[in-house]
Amino acid sequence: MIVSRRWLEALLGRPLEARELEARLVQLGVPVEAIVPLHQDLGDILVARVLEVQPHPNADRLTLCSVDPGGSGGPVAVVCGAPNVQTGKKYPYAPVGAVLPGGFKLERKKIRGVESNGMLCSAKELGLGEDQAGILELDTPAAPGVRLLDALPLADDQLVLEVTANRPDLLCHKGVARELAAVLGATVKLPPIPGAPSPSIRPSVRQSDRGVVDGVGLRLEDAEGCPRYMAAVIRGVRVGPSPGWLAERLRAVGQRPINNVVDATNYILFELNQPLHAFDLGKLRGPAVVIRRARSGERIVTLDGVPRTLTADMTAICDAERPTIVAGVMGSADSEVSEATTDLVLECAYFQPTRIRRTRRALALSSESSYRFERGIDLLGMPDALRRATELILAVAGGEVREPPLDLWPRPEQPRVVFLRPARVSHLLGVEIARAEIERLLSSVGFVAAPKDDRLAVQVPGWRPDVTRDVDLIEEVARLRGYDSFPDELRPYRPGTVPDAPEERAKARVRATLVGAGLLEAWTMSLGPADGPDAVTVLNPLSAEEAHLRRRMLPGLVRRVQHNWAGSVRDVRLFEVGAVFHTADGAGSAPQEYLSVAGVVTGARRPPHWSEGAKVPDMDIWDLKYHFELAVGMASPGALLRPAPDGAGWEAATTAGDVVGWGGAIDVDVPKWAAPVYGFEVRLAVGAAPHVAYRPLPATPPVMVDLALVLPAGVSVAAVEAVLRREAGPLLVRLEVLSDYRGAGVPAGSRSVAWHCEFRDPVRTLRDKDVEQIVAKALGALEGELDVRRRERAS
Repeated sequence: MIVSRRWLEALLGRPLEARELEARLVQLGVPVEAIVPLHQDLGDILVARVLEVQPHPNADRLTLCSVDPGGSGGPVAVVCGAPNVQTGKKYPYAPVGAVLPGGFKLERKKIRGVESNGMLCSAKELGLGEDQAGILELDTPAAPGVRLLDALPLADDQLVLEVTANRPDLLCHKGVARELAAVLGATVKLPPIPGAPSPSIRPSVRQSDRGVVDGVGLRLEDAEGCPRYMAAVIRGVRVGPSPGWLAERLRAVGQRPINNVVDATNYILFELNQPLHAFDLGKLRGPAVVIRRARSGERIVTLDGVPRTLTADMTAICDAERPTIVAGVMGSADSEVSEATTDLVLECAYFQPTRIRRTRRALALSSESSYRFERGIDLLGMPDALRRATELILAVAGGEVREPPLDLWPRPEQPRVVFLRPARVSHLLGVEIARAEIERLLSSVGFVAAPKDDRLAVQVPGWRPDVTRDVDLIEEVARLRGYDSFPDELRPYRPGTVPDAPEERAKARVRATLVGAGLLEAWTMSLGPADGPDAVTVLNPLSAEEAHLRRRMLPGLVRRVQHNWAGSVRDVRLFEVGAVFHTADGAGSAPQEYLSVAGVVTGARRPPHWSEGAKVPDMDIWDLKYHFELAVGMASPGALLRPAPDGAGWEAATTAGDVVGWGGAIDVDVPKWAAPVYGFEVRLAVGAAPHVAYRPLPATPPVMVDLALVLPAGVSVAAVEAVLRREAGPLLVRLEVLSDYRGAGVPAGSRSVAWHCEFRDPVRTLRDKDVEQIVAKALGALEGELDVRRRERAS
């Protein structure tokens, strides 16, 4: 939303400074995205009076003007090519050395043999309009030599506001001025309309769903899509260019002036947030205006010249025979106001927001009107907006209103009332706020608060459709009081008794474990390219690269690694906990969503230290397995790691055989200076936290034995450890792999794996012969079941 600083000044009746406005609006929760100065590049332009106009001695179409630019230098000669320059009139003058908009610097130069000292400027040359046929005539009492920016209210600032969808009241200047008035102690008053006649417009006539105004029949057949519809008939208008003040107001907010009637409706839109539409009464068949549902297949050519097909889900504004407007979105050329228009039907309506939103999407057609209608406008403020628009059209285009406007409102509504307890305000905000202050803050932005027992009955203005509950009012109190006025220290509180959701507890366990292992949490986009046949397609993607929901998180993390590489960051350890998606079986089924945890590691195994001297080794596949085991232990307790079927890494599987995770090396284009990338991903099982049992320090000494075993091809370490633990029983309290050797002294195809075994009895001290018997039993089982033998020492 673009607002004009000068427009706000006119509403508030006081001068404003752009940076102060930015600070005030940000405090009110309205971020200012940009401040764009307007016409500040006219600082070199002066007001000048033409003293004499003579024909150019060497050119028929040029004149030689004697110009008084003010100051002590006396008149200067200026060559001019515009035919409208007259003696005694004042015009914008750019002296020699002045810089015009666009950066062009004027120099003294000869034109057809006569020296010209500067230039008299047209509106287009100053960026004040499109007219370049004549010099801009100035109607100002300012003396020659006064800066143009000081003589005329031209210098302005555009404030680009970020307006959220729940605050449609901020899509107009009056709404923004209302917010500022609350903190500046000012009063919002609509500025008078130059040339407006004395108020003579009678109040509108209320009807249910049909009526006649000045010979035009109105019929409201779609009260669901259009709850309220008002219309006025203005006869005898003269369509032409808008006066300068109106055109400049629209240019200040980035709009192009069209003609006085259309510009008047646009002015009301940006002033009061009420979209309006003016019909050419002479083009309406009937003449009648019918508000109904469109018929499926009806065609209309909108103002942008595009033929469009309507559906029965849309509301159409029609004459007696055909649709003339796509309700709330755009009109058609069939009823467009032109220079030949003399009689108008001025429409002021409220359209159901969701209906407009669906229509706009279906037609792929957006406008300033649809942007406001689909967010909700002020249903109760329509009569004031129509009256203001009528007065403006009468002022700039003439004409007369012979009959009062017609107001079709089948189901009138009263202002919403929300009850608010001051005690609840203090409870939620944590500070005591007096009832009188609550009433003052709410009334400053248009709410009406009346005491009712221990509560306040707060009447919500029509321009605030977002306020429906007492917490919405409490948010208003906090916002208007100023968030910076609340204490920032931690105050006493009572912990809640409601436990966290199981999903959140599971994610917290995983986060704590992986952060403790040195990984950093990342949040990546859940959108991306398809990475499998069961990827879920997004119906309205932002781009082709983000047209699918992710089915794995590893690709997104790998893209983050590449992003770090682009910044010459080599050592990366990232993890993410989030949702992944898969298409469901059967047409029309909702996508399946799962929680998952993924991680990537690359670069140095640990931070370097000067005392080590040599380069720190990079992480390898065993570092990846360590992190993978940590993640599996927290995310899917009970799942076991096993080699992947293709031999590339490991997979995690439940006791039922379901694969829930994978870890291994990732195939990615690695820069020469970077290290290999390893990653894992495992599904997050939501369940109880692993049971933590107390175990006292041992009171008996251990017996430690190192075993070197020869494993034939195909025998895994896990299988050997399972047999050892089974045969040794609970006396085997620790079992660790010391080495994995292939080479001399070991049969071809086999390998030698050494284990460190620790035995302990919690009650008595084990003797060597007790452990020897256990080891002998285990070795016998290994030989019989797996053909694993103890490696003999070389003699």
